[in-house]
Amino acid sequence: MDKLVIDSRGQLAGTVEISGSKNAALPILMGCLMAETSVTLSNVPHLKDVTTTIQLLASMGVVITFDERLNIEIDASHVVVKEAEYDLVKTMRASILVLGPLLARFGEAKVSLPGGCAIGSRPVNIHIEGMQKMGAEIRVENGYIIAKCDRLKGADITMHPVTVTGTENLLMAAVLAEGTTTLRNAAREPEVVDLAHFLNEMGAKISGIGSDVLVVEGVDALKGVNYSVIPDRIEAGTYLAAAAITHSRVTVTKANPGHLTAVLDKFEEAGALIEIEGDAITLDMRDRALKPVNIVTDPYPAFPTDMQAQFLVMNTLAEGESTITETIFENRFMHVSELIRMGADIRVEGNTAYIKGVKKLTGARVMATDLRASASLILAGLVAEGETVVERVYHIDRGYELIEEKFHKLGAHIYRVTDE
Repeated sequence: MDKLVIDSRGQLAGTVEISGSKNAALPILMGCLMAETSVTLSNVPHLKDVTTTIQLLASMGVVITFDERLNIEIDASHVVVKEAEYDLVKTMRASILVLGPLLARFGEAKVSLPGGCAIGSRPVNIHIEGMQKMGAEIRVENGYIIAKCDRLKGADITMHPVTVTGTENLLMAAVLAEGTTTLRNAAREPEVVDLAHFLNEMGAKISGIGSDVLVVEGVDALKGVNYSVIPDRIEAGTYLAAAAITHSRVTVTKANPGHLTAVLDKFEEAGALIEIEGDAITLDMRDRALKPVNIVTDPYPAFPTDMQAQFLVMNTLAEGESTITETIFENRFMHVSELIRMGADIRVEGNTAYIKGVKKLTGARVMATDLRASASLILAGLVAEGETVVERVYHIDRGYELIEEKFHKLGAHIYRVTDE
């Protein structure tokens, strides 16, 4: 099992090019199942979850090829299997997103209940109930969702609570349904917006994109297109957090600053100087004091849960006290115990972490518990005295492309070790 070894080397400096968004690429890849001709996707990150999704599509009979520029061509014109097996989806919750496309286009689907990061229950009842409202017959047995319909019918669906994957799944199902579907309390995340734009380019009729009410006029078929995935806002935020915690100046390029407004505001509140020029964001923390910031995670456009762990590490070294309240996932403070082993002063009560800034952290062997926890432990290792070893880095390989190489470019001392 791979480990990452990090040794503090002081300040970072330089530029990082941001990859395509994992959380946008996965639903778009699933959405290719609905196209009757080939789709070509660019700016898809090379990550474990993407590889798993490609294997899943291939297992259904989808033909997938890559060109010399690593664009992905996906031909779902001859899907022969309408099933997502447990062995392929057990590590990835996003696998539930094949349910809507398969049911909408083929009238049947058998999808294993998914796995993934152990950060919360994230029930799939909203997906199932929404498709039942659209006329599907669905039962859950032996760990599988088994769904059938003649053709889905438009429906008026209100989702509680706000759910990103629920919105994405029902949106894809509605695109080929007969009549009009209204999705209320829809997620507004940039990744949902990107999926909607992708579907519209294929011939869907979705209005209200970017709002919490999506209206979908069903169409008979979708065609293939060329489409570029949006940049990963969480990857961008993570490298900016690395600059903040090491009191450095770092620029991220090929980013979308508009997707990071709430995060950039908190960086400025923490004492950082932020400069934006086109798709480049520069954070300068040189000779500036790191200030504690209070955070409450909430659905977009508020502060994202996927940046909570990174700011928690920043707060551990800020002078003063702060709180971070997690409202999205109930188990997302599992990295706290690992940070305490490195010298952090953190107390968790319910869904709130209470942090007292400390003078320093010290290196230790720590264990990643989920994707963003992995990132927080790497950030801690960048400033901890001595050597930090992060185990179970397969979590981070699910969401960060070429992380060692990108940190090397900034001057960090980080390398991978593989146990024999």
